[in-house]
Order: sequence, then C-alpha cells, then structure tokens
Amino acid sequence: MSQRVPESFVLVFLGGAMGTGLRYAADVSVGTIGDWPAATLLVNVLGAFALGWLYARTSSQRWRLLIGTGVLGGFTTYSALAVQTQELLEDAPLAGIAYAAVSVAVGVLAALAGSRLGERR
Repeated sequence: MSQRVPESFVLVFLGGAMGTGLRYAADVSVGTIGDWPAATLLVNVLGAFALGWLYARTSSQRWRLLIGTGVLGGFTTYSALAVQTQELLEDAPLAGIAYAAVSVAVGVLAALAGSRLGERR
C-alpha cells in the first residue's frame, strides 16, 4: 500500500536542508569573536527578524512551512545557544550571562522590527 508524503513534510524538509546549509556557512565564515559565539548570535538574530517579517507579511501556510519552519528552523539554533552559554558560564560567568541576555533581548527586538517592517501599509 502506497501513501503519499504530505506536502507540508516536503516543504519543511527541503527548507530545513537549505537552512542548515546556511547555518553551517555562517559558522565557517563568522565563527567566534573573542569568547562570544558570534555566528550563533548572528543567525538567531537574523532568523528572528526574518520570522517576524514573514509572519507579518504572509498568511500562506506553504510559505510559513517552507521558510519559517524549514529554512529558519534549520538556520537558527536554540541548542547551540544553550550549550555555548553553558560553556561561557563555566569559563567566564559574566560573559555567559551577558551573551544569554543579549541573545534573547536582541532576538526579541529583531522579531519585533521584522514584524513591523513586514506589516502591509
């Protein structure tokens, strides 16, 4: 018995493959700045901005699955943020706290900015 793969799965899968490739490219090209994992901060802030823009700009479930869940889900990374923050906390507690706070605060502001920019006027 043959079953079709749901379109939503294909969209998320293809988008995720693109996003993880972009994430790796950011890691290779940006890396760290001092002790700070700059690539992770950059992709998470860019991803938050793009997701805010996308959700304000379109209600298309296909685009949200492909770009939002797929590309941006693969591009951004909470797990790396958590592990890198933990590593910083062990070596330099103040740097770890600052990195976590900056990551969350700037990410929220980026999502808000993206949402505002994406609003149709």
